Amino acid sequence: MPAPITPPPAEPTTADTSVPAPDGPPAEPEPHDAIATAPEQSSPPPERNPNDVATSGTTEARQDGAAPETTADETTRETIADRTAQEPAAADGTGHSPPTPSTPEPVATAADADATAAALPQQAQAQAEDTEPTPAGTEHDAEHAGSAEHTNGEDEGDAQDPRTPEVGAHDGAEPAADAEPPPSVDPEQALAAVGWELDPLTLRERAPDPAHLRVIRDGLTGKLDTTLDNRSRARLLSLRAVASRILGDLDDALGDARLAVTYAEATGEFRRTALARARLAEALRWRGDHAEADRLFAEANSPELPDRLRALLHEHAGRCCFDQGRLTEACLHFERALDLRHGEDAQLNARVEVALDAVATRAAADGFGPAPRRPEEVLGTPRPPMPTFDEEQELWGYADADGEMVIAHRYAEAQPFHEGLAWVRRPEASRWALIDPSGAALIEANNGYRAVVPFSDGLSWVSMDGKSRWMAVDRMNIVKIPPGYEEARPFRNGLAAVRQNGGWGAVDLTGEVVVPTRYHRLGTPLADGREVDGFTADGLAVVELAGRRGVVDRTGRVVVPPAYPTVVVHPVAFLVAAESGRWGALDRRGEPLIDPVHPGRTAVVAEIDRLLADASPVL
Repeated sequence: MPAPITPPPAEPTTADTSVPAPDGPPAEPEPHDAIATAPEQSSPPPERNPNDVATSGTTEARQDGAAPETTADETTRETIADRTAQEPAAADGTGHSPPTPSTPEPVATAADADATAAALPQQAQAQAEDTEPTPAGTEHDAEHAGSAEHTNGEDEGDAQDPRTPEVGAHDGAEPAADAEPPPSVDPEQALAAVGWELDPLTLRERAPDPAHLRVIRDGLTGKLDTTLDNRSRARLLSLRAVASRILGDLDDALGDARLAVTYAEATGEFRRTALARARLAEALRWRGDHAEADRLFAEANSPELPDRLRALLHEHAGRCCFDQGRLTEACLHFERALDLRHGEDAQLNARVEVALDAVATRAAADGFGPAPRRPEEVLGTPRPPMPTFDEEQELWGYADADGEMVIAHRYAEAQPFHEGLAWVRRPEASRWALIDPSGAALIEANNGYRAVVPFSDGLSWVSMDGKSRWMAVDRMNIVKIPPGYEEARPFRNGLAAVRQNGGWGAVDLTGEVVVPTRYHRLGTPLADGREVDGFTADGLAVVELAGRRGVVDRTGRVVVPPAYPTVVVHPVAFLVAAESGRWGALDRRGEPLIDPVHPGRTAVVAEIDRLLADASPVL
């Protein structure tokens, strides 16, 4: 791998000459133009004391700098997964913890939210994942002060440019004895700050300065050479794939993107994997491999992701449909992206407007193309037969997608197909049998199962007496988890909620108890109004003990102690209700995020969105 290359600073810029004040929050990363082409000074700067240089530089950066317009999600905060793992993270960009007030104040206005967001740590590793909103200056900032994936010192070492002129050299002043060379821009922050241009004909991004993008890519390569953990390699590889794709090196982009997905999946972290798949999908889209790209966009886009990330995935899926001439389907994706952001994302609105103009131009010449596809078609999975009821015979059968009967009406009861399998019961039998889509029996009724649960994760819960002693079997009727549970829910993300001796807990696919059966309830309400039986894709579940609710993770670790009347899992936080009926929020470590002062959870969700107002990952 080549060593990282940093751009020679032809002209000192705000981004590469300012030295942050020791105790202040770091400045927002500069936009691309500020990094690459700072304007020349028309006249010498006023003389000043060398000891004033650092403070002055910091002030200039704060006055002139602006957060990136399109990609700041990947430059401002730690990832949820990193925070959940409780790996230390740099709190203020200097290696020192910020001051710690006793109680974080609630954010009441958009202006206050902006100020809070500006005070959040500048974490380069947050470029890969949706971020967790965090109030500035809380006690847990100091407790988690190191980097989750690399230290701040390592970042500076990776990006240091030995050719950077000494501070103060340009005005003839002698440098201060204790002055340090200004830190260079981290390549991840630099990538997030690039002002991408969207080609109105192809709907592909263009870099305004390809040479600068190559420098950024070399910087990412340098960081990869010293990175070993799966989280960081997944992030860096997928970001390097973005840079290579836009530079036109599609083979390199595809190789990096595929490897990034492998590393991301090894972490087991939901958002990290979703983003890695989306970046791979974009590399495939640019190569013309649209079927696989469509599938990856569909797999990545889950209701359990934050709405801003889901909107971005729909936007890019729409561009992929545009490439294929599926213009009606593209419009549906663009519409869904706008709906998810409620029309309040000005940058998304502008990009979608460009996309819709391109759709209108092409539709005028070639039409809108084929009808939109069903999800099963996009995912490449056949649509299973659906149960249908014959009122005359009062029996169930199964019909295909076109309504044609594929399994005759002969069952008194019939469950929907799951994982290509369905449990059915004939009128003359009291036990259930298992069939495949052709109607062939894989498990006969004479095995004696009076109660069954649909297959999930390759296993099904069955009971011989229909009331208790539940056990899990596979499709060949091999017992994988022995009987012993009073109640069991379908497996979800490798875990299943079970009840034993009156208490709820959870087991994994091997039958190992990962959450002790000590809780009075285990079920997870989500912020969008749904409730899941068991664990979210992030491996979190809401539990209840003595009428109070909390959160456990997939290892059984208590993330939020059962102390709240109500807990709702939000994609980046936990919404909690106080005894007063007011709502607030905790971050994904269970620490206070928003005080319980809001009349309903809708207002809390809106406040979280304001805390993440600049979040938009690089795809």
